[in-house]
Amino acid sequence: MRDLILNKYELMWMMVLFDLPVIEKKERKDATEFRKFLLDNGFSMVQYSIYTKLFSGKDACEKYYRMIHDNLPTKGKVDIITITDRQYGNIISYNAGEKRQKKQPEQFLLF
Repeated sequence: MRDLILNKYELMWMMVLFDLPVIEKKERKDATEFRKFLLDNGFSMVQYSIYTKLFSGKDACEKYYRMIHDNLPTKGKVDIITITDRQYGNIISYNAGEKRQKKQPEQFLLF
């Protein structure tokens, strides 16, 4: 069987953005558990309330939509955005006023 290299339009980035309350001890614990859940499932922190993960395609994201839903904190707002690798590569990012290039992921190689 020959190797298949996915292109920047097939690869998908899932972004999980959230605003969770952290006033009470239980709320802080829930927010920490949600962040830990994301990290334990291969997501990387972009900012404190934004996590991303690269997938081989839209279908590969479906399992994670359900997993995130099943692990939502009882309070707060969570959004999931899915974009192509090509779109993610077009993000303009500044750090302390300096423009930064997004780090390109290793190409997915399926065989």
